[in-house]
Amino acid sequence: MVNAAVSSTVAERLAELGHISAERLRLFPAPGTATLHDLMEANAHCRPLCELIDQTLVEKAVRFESSLVAATILAILHNFVAPRRLGFLAGADGMFRLLASTVRAPDVAFVSRVQLPDGKLPAEAYPSLAPELVVEVLSPGNTKAEMSRKRVEYFHSGTRLVWMVDCVNRSVAVYTSPSAVRILNEEDTIDGGEVLPEFSSPVADFFSDLDFGME
Repeated sequence: MVNAAVSSTVAERLAELGHISAERLRLFPAPGTATLHDLMEANAHCRPLCELIDQTLVEKAVRFESSLVAATILAILHNFVAPRRLGFLAGADGMFRLLASTVRAPDVAFVSRVQLPDGKLPAEAYPSLAPELVVEVLSPGNTKAEMSRKRVEYFHSGTRLVWMVDCVNRSVAVYTSPSAVRILNEEDTIDGGEVLPEFSSPVADFFSDLDFGME
C-alpha cells in the first residue's frame, strides 16, 4: 500500500487515494497523521462518515439512491443469513481495520461465524478482520481508481467475494479477486459463491426500491 509519508502535496495525496475529489479529504488532522482515535472522534461528531486510509481521514462518497440500494441488499442477505445463523451482517457504519493504517466501511459486509473468536462479536470499535463478503454500492463521487484500490485492500486482507453495485446501469460486478470479474444485469441471478452457498437472488431485486412511486 501507499506510504502516506511520501506525499508532499495535496494533489499527490488525492492521487494516491484514487484521484478522489478534494472535498472528501479532511485536512485536520493533517493527512498522513490521523489515528484511530481521530477517526472515532470524526465519526462521532460529523457526517458523512469517514474512513481511515494511510493515516488520512477521507469522507465516504454518499448518495441517497445508493443508500436505498445498500439497505435493500442488506435486508435480502439478512433474510438468508440470520435464520441459518451463518454469521453477522454490518451496514456502512460497521467498520473494519484491514491494515495498520487503514479502516474501511463497506456499505454491506458479511462476517461468518468461523471468523469470530469463541463465536462472540468483536468488542473493538474497528475489529481487525476482513469480511468474507463485501458490498460496495457506487456513488457518483467514487472513482475507478479508488474502487480498484479498495478491492486490492479487501482481498489482500482476506475478503473472498466483493460485489460492486452500479445503480445507474442496475448491474453488479462480482469479483473473486481484485481483477477476476463477471458482470450481472437485472435479468440475471446472483449467488453467494463459496462464501454463501445456496444463496441466490434476482439482481433486479437489489434495485426494487428505485422504482418506488413509478407504478
